[in-house]
Amino acid sequence: MPKRSVVTDPVLLGLVALGVLLVPWFLHFGDQQRVSWGLQTTIDAANVYFTFRTATHQGMSAAGRRFWWAAVIACAGCLLGDGYQTVRLVLDPSTTAVSPIQTGLVVLGMVIVVGAMLRHPLGGAGRQRLRLWFDATTVLTGVAVFLWYFVLAADLSGRQAADRWGAAATAVVMLLITFGLLKLILSGTAPFTRSAGIAAAIGVSGTAFAGPVTLGLIGDPGPGGAAIVALLPCVLASAAFRVQQLHVWRLTETRSVGMGGRSSRLPYFAVIATQILLVVSLREDDVDLRVWGVAIGAVVITALVLGRQVAAMRDNERLLTKLDGQAERFRALVQNTSDLTLVIDYDGRISYATPAAFRVLGMPADDLLGTSLYERTHPDDGPQVAELTELLTRAPGAGVAAQVRWRHADGSYRWLDLVVTDLSDNPNVAGVVLNARDASETRALHDELQRQATHDALTGLANRVLLHRRLNAATERVSMLLIDLDGFKEINDRHGHHTGDQVLTEVAQRLAGLLGAGELAARLGGDEFAVLLPGTDATEAGRLAERIATMLAEPMPIGGELLTVGASVGVSAGEPGDGDGLLREADAAMYRRKRERKERRAQAVGQGAVQPAGT
Repeated sequence: MPKRSVVTDPVLLGLVALGVLLVPWFLHFGDQQRVSWGLQTTIDAANVYFTFRTATHQGMSAAGRRFWWAAVIACAGCLLGDGYQTVRLVLDPSTTAVSPIQTGLVVLGMVIVVGAMLRHPLGGAGRQRLRLWFDATTVLTGVAVFLWYFVLAADLSGRQAADRWGAAATAVVMLLITFGLLKLILSGTAPFTRSAGIAAAIGVSGTAFAGPVTLGLIGDPGPGGAAIVALLPCVLASAAFRVQQLHVWRLTETRSVGMGGRSSRLPYFAVIATQILLVVSLREDDVDLRVWGVAIGAVVITALVLGRQVAAMRDNERLLTKLDGQAERFRALVQNTSDLTLVIDYDGRISYATPAAFRVLGMPADDLLGTSLYERTHPDDGPQVAELTELLTRAPGAGVAAQVRWRHADGSYRWLDLVVTDLSDNPNVAGVVLNARDASETRALHDELQRQATHDALTGLANRVLLHRRLNAATERVSMLLIDLDGFKEINDRHGHHTGDQVLTEVAQRLAGLLGAGELAARLGGDEFAVLLPGTDATEAGRLAERIATMLAEPMPIGGELLTVGASVGVSAGEPGDGDGLLREADAAMYRRKRERKERRAQAVGQGAVQPAGT
C-alpha cells in the first residue's frame, strides 16, 4: 500500500476520536453492556482487517508473515468470542456473566500468538542471546509481580468463581504475550516497528490488567468507569495495529539487529517499579500472601539483574582481552609494515603518521606531525593533487588511487603510490587517510621502459614512434629535415660495425647540439636521421640543413683516426597533421641531394681533387 502519514489517516483519527468520546459517554450513561460489547466486537473486526493487510503485504518476510497470520487468527478468535457475548446480551439483557465460550475463544487465539512469538527468530547468538533472555525475563518478572498483587492474589469479592478463573486465564495469557513482545522488542528482530509494538503491548496487556489494577488503586470505578477501563486499551491496541499497517514498509528497510539502547533500559524500569510496589505493599497492616509474593518477586528480579550484570561483566572482560590482543597485533603490523599511513586534515596538516615514515621519507614519524603535506609535494604534481582532491569530494568514503612525489629527508623526491580515503565523518578518524608505498624503483623502471619505447637504443635520439607522435600533436606549421649519411657503408666495411656505431653516436651528438627548444632529432634506422622543426618555414629549415651538412662533413676522431662522412639533407615544410606527406617530400628531396652529391663527387674524383669518403 502507498505510504501514508499517521497524522492525516482518517481511520486512525476515527479511533482517536472514539477513545476520546468513550469517556463522557459512559460516564454519563453508566452501564451499557450491549453498547460496550458491540463496540468491542466492532474493534475486533477492524483488528482482523488491519492484521490481514499487514500479513499479506508483499514486503513482509516469511517469519513476519507467520507472526501476523497468527495475529489474524487471534483477532478472529476475539471477534467470534466478543460477537457471541454481544448476541447473548441482545437476546438476554439481564446476562451479567462472561460466557466461557467467549473466554475460550479469546484465550485460544492469544495462545496461538504466544506460540508464534516464541518461534520467531531472535537474531544474535551465544551470550548475546543469553543477555536477551535475562532482560526479557527480568521485565516479565516485574509484570508478574504486578499481576500477582493486583489480580491473582487480590480479594476480588463479588465475582463469581467462573469469572475469576476466566480473568485469571486471560491474565496469564496476556502475561505470556507481554513476555513475547518484550523478547521481540529487545532482540531487534520484531516483525513490527518499535512504536507499534510498545503501543500494542500496553493495549493488549491493559485488556486483562487495567480493570483489576484500577480496582486495586482507586476502588470500584462504577459501571461506566469499568466500561471505559475495558475499552480504552482495546482502542489503543487497534490504533497500534493500524499504525503498523501504515508503516509496514519500514520493515523492508535495513535494520540493525540487536538490543538497542532504549530497549535495554526496560529491565531497570521493571526493577524500580517492583521495588516501589514492595515499599507500598509493606505499608499495609497485615503482611499477607500478596505482600510475600511481591517480596519474593523483588528478590527474584534482583537476582536476575545481578546475573545479567555478571554476564555483562564477563563479556566485557573477554572483549577487553580481545581488544588488547587486537591492539597489540595492530601495533606489531604498523611497526613492521613498509607502507606509510598518514592522517591529514583538509589543509594538509599531518595529525598521525606510522613508524614507516622513517623508511619511506627518512625522518621519524613524530617530526612529521603538524607539518604540511602540500609543502612536501613536488611542485609539478600540484595539478594531480588538485584532481585528487576533487575526486575525494565527489566520492567521500571511497578510496582514490594516485601517484605523486614527496620530498625525502635528503632533499630528493620519491615517487609514492597513494590510496586516499576521506574518513572525516568517522569520529574515530576525523581526517583523510593516506596509505603510501614507495614506488621510486617501479616508477624508474616504468620511465625507462617508456623511454626505450620512444628512443633509439644506440644514439639516445627519438625513434620513429616518437617522431610520428610529435608530428600528430603539432598545432602549427612544421618543417622536416631528412638526413642520410654518405660514405657510411664504406666505414662499416673498412673499420667494422663497432666503429660505425661510434660514428652514428657522434652524428647524433652533433645533431642534438644544433637544435633549439622544441625541435626534435630522431634516428629512423641505419644511417638515416630526421629533424622536426615546429614553427619553422622552408627557408629557415634550408639554412639549418646547410649547417647540418657542413657540420657533419667535418672529420670525426674515432678510434685514433679521423673519419669523414657526408650528409644528404632533404627539406620539406607543410601544415600539421600531414606527417606522412612531409616525410615523403623530405625523402624525395634528400635523394635528389644525394644524386647531386654523387655526381659532384664523381667529377671531383675523376679530376683527382678529393679523397674518397671514410678516410
